[in-house]
Amino acid sequence: MRVRLAVQAITGAVSFQDGGRRGYQRQGLSGSGPMDRLALAAANALVGNRPETVAIEFGLGGGRFRLEGGDAWLALAGAPCALRIDGAPVPDHRAVLLCAGASLVIEAPRRGVFAYLAVAGGFDVPCVLGSAALHQRAGLGGFDGRGLRAGDALAVASATEDGPRSPEIPGSLDPLPLDTEAPVRVVLGPQADRFASDALALFTDAAFTVSHRADRMGIQLDGPALAHGSDGYNIVSDATVMGSVQVPGSGRPIVLMADRQTTGGYPKIATVVSADLRRVAQRRPGEALRFRAIPLGDAFALAREHAALLGALPGAARAHATASGDRLAGANLAGAAVDAFADPLSEEP
Repeated sequence: MRVRLAVQAITGAVSFQDGGRRGYQRQGLSGSGPMDRLALAAANALVGNRPETVAIEFGLGGGRFRLEGGDAWLALAGAPCALRIDGAPVPDHRAVLLCAGASLVIEAPRRGVFAYLAVAGGFDVPCVLGSAALHQRAGLGGFDGRGLRAGDALAVASATEDGPRSPEIPGSLDPLPLDTEAPVRVVLGPQADRFASDALALFTDAAFTVSHRADRMGIQLDGPALAHGSDGYNIVSDATVMGSVQVPGSGRPIVLMADRQTTGGYPKIATVVSADLRRVAQRRPGEALRFRAIPLGDAFALAREHAALLGALPGAARAHATASGDRLAGANLAGAAVDAFADPLSEEP
């Protein structure tokens, strides 16, 4: 019998995500993938997986699950969520052993938006165009082209009833900093010259708030309108990247994210540096967001710094935190902080 994680209830936006699709933007398909790449990498590191291994992404939600057919190691990282196994609380950012028949409850995050549940060996999910990541608008990837819902049975790739795959790098990590207070760093352009003379100053001086219309396609912002120049708000459509800050006719900025369109006809006032994309993604509706412009050279330096941190992602302690139906034993856990993440294979800048 295959080891499966049975979905009993789901709240919020919950889907399979991995490192995303690469090489299809010229055909009009954006990469999708995680909204918070650091959190995905951290969850996978805790159970010995590669950073981009497919995991479950929770967006302002949670779920109730039951493990069937055997045991499996798992870990939750990202936005802090209450996690319980058979009613007993378990810390996030730890590797734990979920035993056959045990129930797992993940509540909506207390802060932030996105959290990631990884299992040792990953989930057995078909790849579409090289990735299992759900791109909801395209109906590709995920669980039969959709997000997860009650009644789904999620196969664990390398676990069998003979025993769970033992993680090579189990242990713990310090909770990931959300850092939602500092300004989000951007590089101005590529169409910054299409805005009125005072719009750039307003863009970096004003406080915006995350709209309730924010989703995986784009983080829409409420706040002061940014005035376009005399040429108006239409341009010949050109390429977008994750982090492009489009400004449509309303003057309200939109930070394009993982499921964005690959081209757009609104001018882009700036681009969020890759190192700060997770800080945009983890801001909840109603929370404030400010921008700070930095030189292009500084953005490249930040990207290199984050790529180096990914390569040095700590394996954490060799100790395990074990959870079963009637007992939790968790001691001798040592951890190390992971402060940032950048994917050196990404198509994004």
